[in-house]
Amino acid sequence: MIVEKTNEKIYKTNKGDFKISTSKKKLRLEEIHAFLKNAYWCKNIPKSILRKSIKGSICFGVYYKKRQIGFARVVTDKATFGYLADVFILPEYQGLGLGKWLVETILNYPKFKYFRSWSLATKDAHGLYAKFGFKPLAEPENRMLKTNFTAY
Repeated sequence: MIVEKTNEKIYKTNKGDFKISTSKKKLRLEEIHAFLKNAYWCKNIPKSILRKSIKGSICFGVYYKKRQIGFARVVTDKATFGYLADVFILPEYQGLGLGKWLVETILNYPKFKYFRSWSLATKDAHGLYAKFGFKPLAEPENRMLKTNFTAY
């Protein structure tokens, strides 16, 4: 588990037995790491780096009863922009609309109300994000990216 040291209010929502919460106390580091260490975008991520990334982000855990079945985090200045990262729903829970619900919950999170822009990277979920207004870069000549490596 990750210990939460913050005075921020916890945001929660539910659909039947499924819940989404911003509580870092509820996050199950082992389950998150088990999925992400095999994900193409952060293959072999060390648990220590994952822990640090969670500490520096606003996180959203998805739960079925007491089991963590999904996760996403937002890297943000908490005022103008957000980078949506590490979004997943465990394979056995996919197809139930939970990924869509998770993204919708994040984009409607009250603290993100005045963001001017959002960004994310995906190789295979363009259709999901397009439903929420994400598009390929309109002016890629105005954006730059520095990548040190893609796998740990």
